Amino acid sequence: MERAVTGASFSDQDASDRASKRLALRLSAAAALAGANASVVYATASIIGASMAPSAGFATLPLTSFVIGMACGTLPIGAVARRFGRRPALLIGGFSGAVCGVTASIATLIWSFPLLCAATFCGGVYAAASQSYRFAAADGASPRLQPKLISWVLAGGVLAGIIGPQLVQHTMDLWPQHLFAATYLGQAVVAILAMLVLSGVKSPPPVATASTEGARPLGEIVGQGRFVVAAICGTVSYGLMNLVMTSAPLAMKMCGLSLSQSNLGLQWHVLAMYAPSFITGSLIVRFGVHRVVALGLLLEIAAAVIDLSGQSVWHFWAGLTALGLGWNFGFIGASAMIVALHRPQERTKVQSFNDFIIFGTMAVGSFSSGQMLAGGGWGLVNSIVFPLAAVALTSLFWSRASAQAAQAAPVRGNG
Repeated sequence: MERAVTGASFSDQDASDRASKRLALRLSAAAALAGANASVVYATASIIGASMAPSAGFATLPLTSFVIGMACGTLPIGAVARRFGRRPALLIGGFSGAVCGVTASIATLIWSFPLLCAATFCGGVYAAASQSYRFAAADGASPRLQPKLISWVLAGGVLAGIIGPQLVQHTMDLWPQHLFAATYLGQAVVAILAMLVLSGVKSPPPVATASTEGARPLGEIVGQGRFVVAAICGTVSYGLMNLVMTSAPLAMKMCGLSLSQSNLGLQWHVLAMYAPSFITGSLIVRFGVHRVVALGLLLEIAAAVIDLSGQSVWHFWAGLTALGLGWNFGFIGASAMIVALHRPQERTKVQSFNDFIIFGTMAVGSFSSGQMLAGGGWGLVNSIVFPLAAVALTSLFWSRASAQAAQAAPVRGNG
């Protein structure tokens, strides 16, 4: 009887893994479309915001509104997912993306800075929902498969790195008197296409361990040292990338570079963000999550060094590329750390709270980037990278040393 039960358990897990793989492929396609939303906002909002804003220090306020939308959207999206399932939550996000595009287009037509900020806020809610794709793909999957599925979903961003910047490049002048008006309408169409893809999302079958009972209080989970370290690494990895990328298009314009050069630099950045996803999960399995996250943070430091060494088009492009690579390793690794520390029945509340911390902190950095760029220039923006990355690296090394000590303790005791 024991063998039969064990065999059934393995069979259930195999079925769940197969369903999770199919779900990850669908979510990867949705991520490609959703990532284009973020690419369009990042490529255009600070540039047009600089013309609309009452002062130079508020040029990045539309991007700050985008990040605030991400922070405000995480907990409600998680609550909807807990009560009604993943699909309704993700469709709400896609609808918010369509609203973002239409509203932003109207904002450019009537030249309304507040309406542009409201539009990008809706885009942030869409981005919050799309960030949950990586966790949705891991639902019900075996622990060893989870990092790979997270990577598969984020690999969809490779296409986003092409769709978003090319959408901007080919539509920004279609309406000559209204820069980016046609671009935002195109972004709305892409969001509607993403909704069609998401309408086919089905949750994987539950595994035997996925009991509805035994969920711990959120405070107990987030009080763990492992959660704190994962949240720090995720926040710093994403926050530093957002801080520098938010300022980059405007900084390139201030240095005399063209919009086409700015768009191409952003395209290389987004491709670097997502292209390594094909192998990041395998790297985590082979070398361990701590090493992969550390590599990501070191690459973000390297990006700041490149940015501080010059202001030519090649410095911007190389810095943005290194920044994207660093985000990929750091953020995917931190996400894998989060998935590994909660129980199946705790997933939505822990995941949404983690993202709330990340995007809430990013909102401060996003607004600060405009102030820093206006007051201290591109050099000040990049100088902030070093102390924050050092904090994350220190917490990471402490976590790894603690884990190694805990593993070694029983061995010493037995000796």
